[in-house]
Amino acid sequence: MGCFKLPESLFAEIESITARFFWHGEMESKTHWLAWSKVCQPLKDGDLGFRGLKEYNAALLAKQAWRVATETNLLLHQVLRHRYFPGSNFFTAELGHAPSFT
Repeated sequence: MGCFKLPESLFAEIESITARFFWHGEMESKTHWLAWSKVCQPLKDGDLGFRGLKEYNAALLAKQAWRVATETNLLLHQVLRHRYFPGSNFFTAELGHAPSFT
């Protein structure tokens, strides 16, 4: 989860399973007394403070991107810099002529 952007369908499925278990302690489907989006609101707003998986995944990806961008002694930083952004840095690099997102 910290290195890959997970598909939207997986977030929905995991949150559905989590909500069913949270409300009833088992996997059968019953009434949910509060919307899961409301459960995932911060504690300071008076809700339960569960983390939303989509937001958590985005935060972990941003953390990894920041780590690769700022820690120049990492092997991954050096490989990516020489391959994808020679002559610039992580934040100002432009998309190449044939980028791969896989």
